[in-house]
Amino acid sequence: MALSLAALEHPIVQAPMGGGPSTPALAAAVSEAGGLGFLAAAYKSVDAVRADIEAVQALTDRPFGVNLFAPPGAAADPAAVERYAGTLRGEAERYGVALGAPRHDDDGWAEKLVLVAEARVPVVSFTFGCPPAEVVADLDAEVWVTVTTPAEAGMAVAAGADALVVQGVEAGGHRGSFDGSAPGDIGLLALLALVRAAVDVPLVATGGIATGEAVAAVLAAGAAAAQLGTAFMLCPEAGTSPAHKQALASEADTALTRAFTGRTARGITNRFLREHGADAPSAYPDVHHLTAPIRAAARERGDADGFHLWAGQAHALAEPVPAGELVRRLAGEAREAIARAGS
Repeated sequence: MALSLAALEHPIVQAPMGGGPSTPALAAAVSEAGGLGFLAAAYKSVDAVRADIEAVQALTDRPFGVNLFAPPGAAADPAAVERYAGTLRGEAERYGVALGAPRHDDDGWAEKLVLVAEARVPVVSFTFGCPPAEVVADLDAEVWVTVTTPAEAGMAVAAGADALVVQGVEAGGHRGSFDGSAPGDIGLLALLALVRAAVDVPLVATGGIATGEAVAAVLAAGAAAAQLGTAFMLCPEAGTSPAHKQALASEADTALTRAFTGRTARGITNRFLREHGADAPSAYPDVHHLTAPIRAAARERGDADGFHLWAGQAHALAEPVPAGELVRRLAGEAREAIARAGS
């Protein structure tokens, strides 16, 4: 059955983080603590997503969510992708792998829609676009859509979205914009105000939130809940790679780049980002598939200069504590912050 945000014990949502950090253990721990845990269906087969859903259901009987990537838009110019591939041949040689074959796929969109419907997942969220109204209507779930501009918010509500994940430019990982070539670049508090003025549905704020005080700030600004991603990446339940964890614990700068996947995303600045950011075309998921072998090899070697280090701007505040403990602590700190502000 669908979940109302008001039913959460704590207004804390764990962001779905595709590519490894999100795990059934993490999602279950967050939900068990009174927040809302999420699985990331991206980059996984339907069978793997099904196994993750079953694993969460075995660990908790509390609600959780699953995130899907909306299908990409029109394919990029193949010549632009090929030119970028030419700049990456040295990277492939460095790690002893071949470049991946660029392809413009939809990440198993139709099959994953069937799966979340059959599994009766309580919350289904969408990133990189808004599903058609008929898709939203057919899901027996609360449907959330990630937005980065007021215009996207209006389109999502018109399609029937029950809630919006309002993603500020501070957020780590991919921009959730509907148009990958023109991502929204508005800061979270300003975007919350603009979206609140444009639509009347519950809002889940995300982007650079890492403390209870920040949770309190977005609740005071009108959000129904706060969604945190980077803050959970050092939790023992997360699947974050060791090299990525080490980078997150530093005070290194972050930057927006298309270098790794062809879609704008925020990560910790490393050699690959610096050397290839200027050349990367807007071509998702083509570039994602092109660079995948390089990134996998660098991650396996523990070479943080060769793969994406997705992180929000407040990543230095992340702590290696159990996810349930983090949820409860954030909620308590948020209540204290709201009380202080009220006095």
